[in-house]
Formats: sequence, structure tokens, C-alpha cells
Amino acid sequence: MNRVDPKAFGRVAVLFGGLSAEREVSLKSGAMVLGALQAAGVDAFGIDVGADFVQRLAQEKIDRAFIILHGRGGEDGAMQGLLECAGIPYTGSGILASALAMDKLRTKQVWSSLGLPTPHHAILRDESDCRSAATELGFPLIVKPAHEGSSIGMAKVNDIDALIDAWQAAKQFDSQVLVEQWIHGPEFTIAVLRGEVLPPIALGTPHSFYDYDAKYLASDTQYRIPCGLDAAKEEELKTLTAKACEAVGTQGWARVDVMQDEDGQFWLLEVNTAPGMTDHSLVPMAARAAGLDFQQLVLSILADSFEARY
Repeated sequence: MNRVDPKAFGRVAVLFGGLSAEREVSLKSGAMVLGALQAAGVDAFGIDVGADFVQRLAQEKIDRAFIILHGRGGEDGAMQGLLECAGIPYTGSGILASALAMDKLRTKQVWSSLGLPTPHHAILRDESDCRSAATELGFPLIVKPAHEGSSIGMAKVNDIDALIDAWQAAKQFDSQVLVEQWIHGPEFTIAVLRGEVLPPIALGTPHSFYDYDAKYLASDTQYRIPCGLDAAKEEELKTLTAKACEAVGTQGWARVDVMQDEDGQFWLLEVNTAPGMTDHSLVPMAARAAGLDFQQLVLSILADSFEARY
């Protein structure tokens, strides 16, 4: 990483918290990012993004913004558009890529149109859709709100009654609910930093899937780096990750979640454009494996804000 003089960043606003369902995770991520920037000598301060944010934006002197908001309102293009209107450079992907990646359905449609593998799926609007999806896709299935992250509202189901219950629970978070075929096999997450695909991480959990608790709270979640794939398969996974990010148009940094089935085929699940940066988070873990400590990672992400977002 080419080192940037901390003073060159100017006054940096670290944007965290927000009003989404991922607020608590974002508060933790924001505290760690802010601490790392300040320790590096960057003139950084935090803003817990709330209803008064537009006023804060007008009142504060802000030379650039580090966006560590997770979920809607921060990761979906809305904050990116506001900052562009205000003429403030920011970290991460631009408006289009942020909005696209936040929509799991549209992301899958883009990947499918380009021949990139992603599990078969259906949209659930009512109980009739649940029954049709069960017939078409079979069980087990995974139910997801289409516009949430951190596994919020997700559930693995094994029968029609559980599917209907999971759909009803998920629609409390999102009017659009997605159901996917369950892929039997290991899960991987792969971080991308300024065009470089970092070492993949293999995930293991005694939970039915890598849910919110396994991500942020549990002490029995397993992370493997090296990920256990042979060299050819690992390269295949990294190449697929790069194609997935290119298709969505991500910039700066991102994290892609991938499953591998029993035949060795990889399946793209989703891409995150403002991943977690807590003590349980995966991008810092991958960065360490690539030789970057947390402070270097944060500075690299911030340095990318000098690049145009469009």
C-alpha cells in the first residue's frame, strides 16, 4: 500500500450508526474505524447518522467521508448520492453499484444475465408463492429479505409450514422477500480491496447457517485461512469473485459470499459494499492474511476516496 500523508485526507467524517436494522453493528464498526484513523494521525471525527444529518453536513467542515453505515440509508446509494450532491468524496462504491448490491434480487439477475452462477430463486408475495416455490425449488430453502444485510430476517426452512412462517417474519423487514435453493457444502467469503482479491476465508458454524449470531456474537464460529481449497480451486474462486464485483461495478472495497456444492461448483450469494469492521468481521481477517493490519486496511480504504466514483 502506498502511504498517504494523514494530513492529505483533510477533515474526515466517519459516518456510522444510522437508522437501519444493522445500526448496532455499524456503531461497532464505526468506533473501530474512527479509532484507527485517529491513531494514524488523521483528523477524523464521528457522526452517528440520524434525522439531523443534512444539517450536520451543512454545519461541519468535511473534506471526505468514510462510510461505515451498513444497510439501507447508507449502503444502498442514498448516502452516496447525498455526498455527491454536497461535493464530498467518500469511500466505497458509487451510487449505482451501492444500490444494485443492496438489492439481492437485482444482483442475482445481473449475475445470471452474464452467466455467473447463483442459486435458483423465487420471490415470495403471498402463501401461494410459498407453495409454488416449494414445488419448483424443493427443500431445504433459505429465505431472505431482499434489501437487508447481516443475515437479518434470514431463515433456513425444511417444509412448507416453516417456509410460510419465515416469509411472514422476513416481510417485517422488507416488502420484497427472496427464497433460494439451499446449497449443500462449505461457505466462503472473499474480500476485494482496491482491485486485489484477498485470501478467501472458509466459514464453519454449528448453527444451521452463518446467521447474525454466528457473525457477531458466537465464540464457536470457525474461520479458516488458508481456506482449504487446492491452488486451482482457490484461483477459480478468486476469479469468480472478481467477475462478480466487476458485474456489479463495486469500487474501493467489497466482500462477496459464495457457497460450494457437493460437486465442487461455486455459487454466488451476494456482495457487500460496506462490510463489517468489528472484532468479528471478515475483511480485517482477510487483510491480515494479506499482510495488512487494521490501521493499514482503513487507510487503504480511505485513500481510494481520492478516486472518482463515476
